[in-house]
Amino acid sequence: MASVPNSGSAAPPPPPVWDARPDGNAPVAYGGFWIRVVAYIIDAILVSLVLGVVMSVFGVKYMDFENPENIDPTANLLSILVFWLYFALMESSERGATVGKMAMGLRVVTGDGKRLSFLNATGRYFAKILSALIFCIGYIMVGFTERKRGLHDMIANTLVIKTR
Repeated sequence: MASVPNSGSAAPPPPPVWDARPDGNAPVAYGGFWIRVVAYIIDAILVSLVLGVVMSVFGVKYMDFENPENIDPTANLLSILVFWLYFALMESSERGATVGKMAMGLRVVTGDGKRLSFLNATGRYFAKILSALIFCIGYIMVGFTERKRGLHDMIANTLVIKTR
């Protein structure tokens, strides 16, 4: 039987999932303002739909335009809890991104390109409140900083990078 000569491997092995090094060793493209806005809109729609289902299952009344005093106070607490867990769990997961960020080809990493811990993702989520409280200037900073970082990214030492 004739042997086939070994021509080496067909293709180099794929890079590790967490090979984003923003320290200059590898070229990294950062997620800018508008692509992050679109990702957030996707996430907000998705989480709001899930939140609506959860609230209806538990019988929590969230909106009553005719009688605003009839709104269940647990609705706000449940809303904060669901949004926090969604963002913190997804951004600290193996993929490092929410559904919206995945759809837009983005990933959240630490300042040195590593995977976020749940605690770091939690800090980033609650730092977004500060970014919003100051007239959304913390978000607008994304469009004007060198590595496309908002105030919440600076506080949590995170980066949003493009994966494709």
